[in-house]
Amino acid sequence: MKSLWNQKEAEQCENELDLRVYSSRLLGQDKTLVLHGGGNTSVKINEKNILGEDESILYVKGSGWDLEFIERPGFSPVRMEHLLKLAELKVLSDSQMVNELKTHMVQASAPTPSVEAILHAILPYKYVDHTHADAVVTITNSNDGLQRIKDIYGDKVVILPYCMPGFDLSRLCADEFRKQVTDKTLGMVLMNHGIFSFAGTAKESYERMISLVDMAEDYIKQQKAWNLLQVNHEVDEHVSKHLEIARLRKDISDRAEKPMIVHFNAGIKYLDYIHRENIGDISQQGPATPDHVIRTKRLPMLGRDVDNYIEDYKQYFKKHATGRKQAVAMLDPTPRVIIDHEFGIGAVGATAKDAAIVADIYDHTVDIILRATALSEYKALPASDIFDVEYWELEQAKLKKSGAGPVFSGEVAMVTGAASGIGLACVESLLARGAAVVGLDIDNKVESLFQRADYLGLTCDVSIQQHIVQALDKGIRRFGGLDMLVLNAGIFPKSRNISELSNEFWREVMQINLDANLMIMREAYPLLKLAPKGGRVVMMGSKNVPAPGPGAAAYSVSKAGITQLARIAALEWGADNIRINTLHPDAVFDTAIWTDEVLNARAESYGLTVDEYKRKNILKTEVSSHDVAELAAEMCGPLFSKTTGAQLPVDGGNDRVI
Repeated sequence: MKSLWNQKEAEQCENELDLRVYSSRLLGQDKTLVLHGGGNTSVKINEKNILGEDESILYVKGSGWDLEFIERPGFSPVRMEHLLKLAELKVLSDSQMVNELKTHMVQASAPTPSVEAILHAILPYKYVDHTHADAVVTITNSNDGLQRIKDIYGDKVVILPYCMPGFDLSRLCADEFRKQVTDKTLGMVLMNHGIFSFAGTAKESYERMISLVDMAEDYIKQQKAWNLLQVNHEVDEHVSKHLEIARLRKDISDRAEKPMIVHFNAGIKYLDYIHRENIGDISQQGPATPDHVIRTKRLPMLGRDVDNYIEDYKQYFKKHATGRKQAVAMLDPTPRVIIDHEFGIGAVGATAKDAAIVADIYDHTVDIILRATALSEYKALPASDIFDVEYWELEQAKLKKSGAGPVFSGEVAMVTGAASGIGLACVESLLARGAAVVGLDIDNKVESLFQRADYLGLTCDVSIQQHIVQALDKGIRRFGGLDMLVLNAGIFPKSRNISELSNEFWREVMQINLDANLMIMREAYPLLKLAPKGGRVVMMGSKNVPAPGPGAAAYSVSKAGITQLARIAALEWGADNIRINTLHPDAVFDTAIWTDEVLNARAESYGLTVDEYKRKNILKTEVSSHDVAELAAEMCGPLFSKTTGAQLPVDGGNDRVI
């Protein structure tokens, strides 16, 4: 561990809360300390209220904020006096506790305070930091973990046994901390949960955390349990597995009763883990910390038997739900982590972001499991403790409040010609509706258009079949399947009369505008058949199909060809619940082919201004790439669920088309 504290940056902080924000972000930048909203921090500040009275306020991380990006509004200000009184209660339900926290904030618009706010309040230090450091969790989850923690830290930390987060943990801390604390105490270890540090300044509390975690890392290294790789396994990248992965995703989605994203990673680290002889034992012990169960479920699925996994989950639920004071409804029983010898490690989520979070968490879990095993034996908490967190009343309340996601949540789209113009606009429209999108383009800028979990940009020449197969394979490994296909890639060649058409020119246009689309449809067909809500294809035709012009024979024929291809596919694929529709755009001027020079020349030839030329249609309106993309996205949605084989103009009204 290395301290990231920069004194010059710290001196830019104007007050104690700014320092709290600064040091919290330093913790959040290190994924071995906290992941995706994990951990929490606080600072106690004396302030005057509106009546001019002095009050001690606990600023504690608010629900929904991530330490890596937290800002001042991410800290909830709660009155210390009330928190300390709550700590003296013998019983307080978690829902009551949350109500007390929310009703005793001094800022009504602040987020709900962390459920560990009372614990932060009773620790007699100005700054308190709490992380789920991998190294500490590794040791506490190993056999003889308690003794190992004592050997590492001696009297530097207070040690608490595992306790359910929330009020129960606060009560335990209130009782035990006073008994164990000394003038040498630098922190507190919660077994199977994480570690606290605290001090009078932000810098000292932060650097104590770094020092304490560094001691745990050094211990693991001294025990020869740090380096993990044993055997270098490899996946044959020449053998495509995307159809089998799509079938598995279909099985999971059907049983979850909604489309799911499935992301597979077959990196060296994961293959080494998967191929260990004891994988069936070490992977089936439970999560590294109980809060991970909300994302990963208690156990990964070994192999691809979804029905068997679900049956085991139902038995787990029945066993631990029986006899509870409050009835709980069973959550979706499908897996969130998959361990497969051929595919690698899979992460499952309702969205690409959810799947990415699962992947991150299990990535750290693999390290923890292997290092704990190398120390002695990985030993997670009993299933009953994990169940308590998975079905915690606060988490149940969150689930009840969460509504339906965007219309394409859990679904996957592929867009060709995605780097600019109509293709780029289609990517944006599909992302806005919740889809995960694979963008293909011969221009490599497609790879860097968006830096987000739900987008994968791939450089691809769609006229080469091998490129298409490779793109599908990468897309399926990233997201698990294919639900929607927008075929937009094409070229608009310079005007050329039939008498001047060469065979080479003709074939080039046909190869890109027609043949490439046939290849993509043929390769995508078995994947679209597995789309949980039915496959959808939108073909980008042209006004030139119903109303061609002179000098555009090759372009017009190629677009007419894909229109006819779409009609025949609609006839052939309807029985597979795949619908295919075609759009015919015209005069979309915010694309690469319409330079200022070309626009001025065309407008002048009609005796019009550029603005008049752009609106040279019946509705006197300008058609944008966004307009076309929005209709393309809607054609994949429920509004067009009973429509296939259709052709729609997007041209503002063209007299020749009408």
